[in-house]
Amino acid sequence: MVIFVAKKNGKKKKKNNKKKNGTKLKNINQVGKKVNYKQSSKRIKASSTTENKENNLEEDFLKLQEKIDLKNGTLKMDLTTSSSDTHGSKSEKKENTEDVNISDDVDDLFDVLDTTVKLDDLFLEDDEKKHRNKKLVVGVILSIIILLASFIFLFIVPQVRLKGKRVMVINYKEKYVEPGYRAYFLNKKLTNKVVVTGGVNSSKLGTYKIKYSMGYKGFNNRRVRIVKVKDLSKPVIKLNGHENTSVCPNKEYKEEGYRAYDNYDGDITKKVEVIKNEKFYLYKVSDSNGNKTSIKRNITYEDKVKPVISVNKNIYLLEGEEFKKDYKAYDNCDGDITKNVKVVGSIDTSKAGEYSLKYSVKDSSLNQDDVLQKIHVMKNDAPGTIYLTFDDGPREGTTDVILDILKEENVKATFFVTNGGPDYLIKREYDEGHAIGLHTASHDYKTVYQSVDGYFNDLLSVQNRVKNITGVNTMIIRFPGGSSNTVSRRYQNGIMSILTTEVLNRGYRYYDWNLSSGDAEGGRHDADEIYNNVVNGLSKDRVNMVLMHDIKPYTRDALRNIIQYGKNNGYTFASITDNTQMIKQKVNN
Repeated sequence: MVIFVAKKNGKKKKKNNKKKNGTKLKNINQVGKKVNYKQSSKRIKASSTTENKENNLEEDFLKLQEKIDLKNGTLKMDLTTSSSDTHGSKSEKKENTEDVNISDDVDDLFDVLDTTVKLDDLFLEDDEKKHRNKKLVVGVILSIIILLASFIFLFIVPQVRLKGKRVMVINYKEKYVEPGYRAYFLNKKLTNKVVVTGGVNSSKLGTYKIKYSMGYKGFNNRRVRIVKVKDLSKPVIKLNGHENTSVCPNKEYKEEGYRAYDNYDGDITKKVEVIKNEKFYLYKVSDSNGNKTSIKRNITYEDKVKPVISVNKNIYLLEGEEFKKDYKAYDNCDGDITKNVKVVGSIDTSKAGEYSLKYSVKDSSLNQDDVLQKIHVMKNDAPGTIYLTFDDGPREGTTDVILDILKEENVKATFFVTNGGPDYLIKREYDEGHAIGLHTASHDYKTVYQSVDGYFNDLLSVQNRVKNITGVNTMIIRFPGGSSNTVSRRYQNGIMSILTTEVLNRGYRYYDWNLSSGDAEGGRHDADEIYNNVVNGLSKDRVNMVLMHDIKPYTRDALRNIIQYGKNNGYTFASITDNTQMIKQKVNN
């Protein structure tokens, strides 16, 4: 083995060689790697001349690379050769070491390798271009195929198209409404040829398929719509009572009850979970399909409700009649608190007039109720007094003549008017000192007695008429048919029992009669009959409240004789006032 070692002479030479050759030596290794890669590559194709030249260069370089070891800017060559002695049969190995400067050889080597690398890049670029061209051709062909297929599908094959969504979700028991569809072929409408199969049972949860099929000229097309029936509705909780409720400070809230209902599960009250809190109750429930709902009842511990005093607000007494206090007081939190009621005021039943008593009470939360009671002490009319009362007017031709007779005889009467007749006759009745009472606006039993509100609406109407004419808000009334009528049963059972109490509570005074002239009864009548009915019924042992009607001609014609009979037989005549004793009949409904 012969080893040649090239060493640098002096530090400066070493430094210069290192700078000069360092980069080239480094590149030799990189180029070597590329050459090794080229040996294994099968893609490079070139002319035979170029290949031979390249292969010779590569072979020379490989032989050099096997012998070269570059280190620290020096070239160490390890050359092992086998020599034969031309003058003898024996072989021996010779090993020599000497300094060699290889910078020029390396430069030449780099020039050759650079040329080889450029050729390599040229061959690679040509191959890549061919490969890209192939891909481009394949892509164009595929695009053409897709376009042709789309054209055939869109314009040659009959089409079925769905309106709306292909996948629909509807609620349980919700009616399925078909969104629609259309079919066509080359702009020709073929919707009527579509066959729809399948259906949706919204009463049953599940997934349903509706198929839309069409055959035309040997082509078939079909679409499918998916309809899912789900329970989407939340259950409903209904609370008895109110969502915001107040509880007495000294009591606990008592559950008022609740119900829970679901559109799919039905009654699910038993599933309700109640979370109790001092400030609220929370009610929660879920149905079998996971729909949840909740509702809150807010609870406030306070008492803002005033107690209630129960007392008759209007009492009617005759002079000398005993008065007894009768009242009760009740509170929603404290219960019976009658003993806490305070009464302020006094009355004198020996003297006719109107008196007032004030009742007051407070509960433990200082809520207070006050009630004013009026006591009407009526004059105890002397027996034999006659009250001439006329219903249903006024009417021209009768009422005006009756007023003339009363004026001539200097007698005062009472007129229970309606909304009929001229206003001027009511004004004359009032101006001449007669009492004006309220009868009815319509005198229609169905309207008057169908309800409590119906009665008072009718009464208020005629009351307003009288007030507009006279300026007086009269509170004297007479029920159509009297308080004992039975005709009201046809329209509401028990209404007279309610009305006879309610009118008194509202401050009215109602007057029936204890003597009827019979002028409103069926059949034919004349003045003599009316006269006899009245005078034969008069009594000096009582007050005589006489019922007549100023719209009847025979009553008009009998009136003067009736008055003269009373005067001649010691009777007195009067009109009803606020202190007149009420004449009441027995209530039959």
